[in-house]
Amino acid sequence: MGQSSLASRHATPFADGGPRKMLIGADWVEAVSGRRFESRNPATGDLLATLPEGDAEDIDRAVRAARAALEGPWGRFKPDERQAVLLRLADLLDRHFDELALLDTLDMGGPISRTRLGRKRMVGLLRFYAGHATALHGETIPNSVPGEVFSYTLREPVGVVGAIIPWNAPLGMSVLKAGPVLATGCTMVLKPAEDASLSPLRFAELVLEAGVPPGVVNVVTGFGRTVGAAIAAHPGIDKVAFTGSHLTGQDIVRASAGNLKRLSLELGGKSANIVFADADLDAAVPGAAMAAFANTGQVCSAGTRLFVERRIYDEFVGRVAAFGRALRVGDGLDPDTQLGPLISQRQLDRVTGYMDIGLKEGARAVSGGARLTEGALAHGHFVPPTVFADVTDGMRIAQEEIFGPVVSAIAFDDADDLARRANASMFGLGAGVWTRDVRKAHRLAPALRAGSVWINCYQLMDPAVSFGGYKMSGYGRESGAAHLHEYLNTKSVWINAT
Repeated sequence: MGQSSLASRHATPFADGGPRKMLIGADWVEAVSGRRFESRNPATGDLLATLPEGDAEDIDRAVRAARAALEGPWGRFKPDERQAVLLRLADLLDRHFDELALLDTLDMGGPISRTRLGRKRMVGLLRFYAGHATALHGETIPNSVPGEVFSYTLREPVGVVGAIIPWNAPLGMSVLKAGPVLATGCTMVLKPAEDASLSPLRFAELVLEAGVPPGVVNVVTGFGRTVGAAIAAHPGIDKVAFTGSHLTGQDIVRASAGNLKRLSLELGGKSANIVFADADLDAAVPGAAMAAFANTGQVCSAGTRLFVERRIYDEFVGRVAAFGRALRVGDGLDPDTQLGPLISQRQLDRVTGYMDIGLKEGARAVSGGARLTEGALAHGHFVPPTVFADVTDGMRIAQEEIFGPVVSAIAFDDADDLARRANASMFGLGAGVWTRDVRKAHRLAPALRAGSVWINCYQLMDPAVSFGGYKMSGYGRESGAAHLHEYLNTKSVWINAT
């Protein structure tokens, strides 16, 4: 099916090439500067929309709106009223999900078959946060002070939250940031990635439609060097919730020192995925392949360091490569597409650059290894699933985050030394273990320095289960009850009744 017929079948007014605005308070506005930038489909290069190029002055406007909402109507909402708003938003998200999934496919390239799969998780997240909105409470604490002295705690919203999200899951990240904000009574200034801002803007429309007061959720579009930097440094922002690269995370830590903002950082990864010879290979092959290739490898916890026991190494690596070669790469609008394009020319250059580095380091490309340029794929940022064999621990392709569909296969003999080798990375976001021996899995899981360990599976997630990293993969947690705590302050109250 041709590109034009695909586009016509999946037209949406929100991505018709026209101008979009950003949300500050109750108003959809232009940037103070009047400047705009383009959003283009990474599969075809087609113009989807033009967006306001915000800067520090726009962030200041948004922070004022968020503070006014916090101290105004939103601050008087009871827990059950916040719960009701979240439940209405969940229903609206469910009702409009196909449109939002389409926007993500158009804007960041993810196959429509994948973006539509997010419905259950994203709607479930909002309903999970709604359930917690009425369950947040302090404690009455016995103390040992002489006399009639009572002590208790209050859990209060941390305040105005600056949320900065990446382009690889724009709708999902919007939900993950907005959910705890609304459940706890905070307000938010959201900066979507400049490469994929359309679904966050459409989501903001649904937030207002759900009855969230103006100013509670604000969306300022623009670039990290201006809008993101302004959020990190703004003295009126009480907390920054950031998902993105570890380098940007370090910049945010430095910039946040002015008012000692609270931070939660979900950063990069170079996750170890370990396959023992006793594993169910029929399950482990597709599991390991999609751990690295899903979303065209643009996943922070992707299992891109594939440790394979040596006696099955050649067989297993060959099967993973064959699985990757069989995946259909193409325009995400095609329902048969399994892997879409990389997000941008910049990311294409990065991934193909690492492919060249791997070959120069002495790794062997069992499959893939170069950009796809034939037919319609020549117009987009397409690369094939790539498997490098004969990789050693110290190679750059085994240590640095590539953020593309590239897996580095590393052989191991000594299971006793495996945890040390797997932990020999500055990252610690995820890890996988494939084995039929449950004792082996239970011994290895606590030894792996990673925020999530998947055993005989990979990348499973649930609203009730927390997700986050160790080391340079950041700190703080998303999902689960722990996520709500990131958005609350604890106040102790003492009463002398004598």
